[in-house]
Amino acid sequence: MSYLGENIGKLGFGLMRLPKLDDDHIDVEQVKQMVDLFMDAGFTYFDTAWAYGGSEDAIRQALVERYPRDSFQLATKAASWINCKTAEDAHAQFEKSLELTGAGYFDYYLLHNLGEFRTKYFDDYDMWNWLQEKKAAGLIKHLGFSFHSTADELEAILTEHPEMEFVQLQINYADWESPSIQSRQCYEVAKKHGKPVIIMEPVKGGLLSTPPESVEAILKAAEPDSSCASWALRFAADLDGIITVLSGMSNIDQMADNLAVMKDFKGLTDAQREVLSKARTELENLPIVPCTSCDYCAKVCPNNIGISGSFTALNIVTLYDNVKFARDKMHWSVEVPGKKMASECVKCGACEEACPQHIGIIEALEKVSETFGV
Repeated sequence: MSYLGENIGKLGFGLMRLPKLDDDHIDVEQVKQMVDLFMDAGFTYFDTAWAYGGSEDAIRQALVERYPRDSFQLATKAASWINCKTAEDAHAQFEKSLELTGAGYFDYYLLHNLGEFRTKYFDDYDMWNWLQEKKAAGLIKHLGFSFHSTADELEAILTEHPEMEFVQLQINYADWESPSIQSRQCYEVAKKHGKPVIIMEPVKGGLLSTPPESVEAILKAAEPDSSCASWALRFAADLDGIITVLSGMSNIDQMADNLAVMKDFKGLTDAQREVLSKARTELENLPIVPCTSCDYCAKVCPNNIGISGSFTALNIVTLYDNVKFARDKMHWSVEVPGKKMASECVKCGACEEACPQHIGIIEALEKVSETFGV
């Protein structure tokens, strides 16, 4: 049976982690090269969001102004739970996205990061019906939502809103059986409701491109010449009913590797699925902080703690026992941007409510402080 997005290439360009010239400026010229490689390979789906600072403007310059509008699909998102106090504030995000992208309309438009306390904002501002009006006006072709929470909550939302055409879910082999992320369970709920799925975080924010040595050994023993990231992408793309698999590519090398993997991908073999099962089991035995650096926590932290940068440093120590490298990483990702250290956390809990990974952030920050003395 055919489904929405069946004919779209199964690699999508996620625009959350674009290459940068510095902390405040995206490297648009490199993005143009990446867009050209992506389009030349026959892939056409681009995913941005109002909340991805600078991304919508960058994709206007790199894509919208350089290619015919009907040659690609552009998706963006409304985050009504960020800095919105009225329905007008929420509506303004949509209008701003149209202005910044210059796209004229959006092929796929998403309510951004539903689940837990965040869903209420979309309800309070009646974004469901307001965006249906935009769809009727031709400004949106397909309307859906991205989601970070439990399968039970996804079930409730899809039951209440059968008009939603698709769902964007975090799915990767590490989280497939996770009791908190519930990748498999959420995927099965979407299939039950007949909704095609866009996959986000297939490489788990880059963690699965450089997994622990014991995990890498399993993957390399099976395919010495394949990158670890390729295994993660193929796991996601192997699922049924997928519109596309978003990869947040940050440079040309990552783009080239992903294109080499996905251009002629036909599916995994049973032997390859068994390899990934072994890799997942090995990961489940390692005590890392499962942060994907989405920085939703940073948006609500009242004390400007460098949360994701601190966790990156802690994970380097946990996985690679390299304190010097970890301290350097913390310097550039926490101190240089002017963020505060873990010890200055006031333990308000706002970060834990916002975290799509359901991380015990307060406890993990205490471990950061103990490990680095900061």
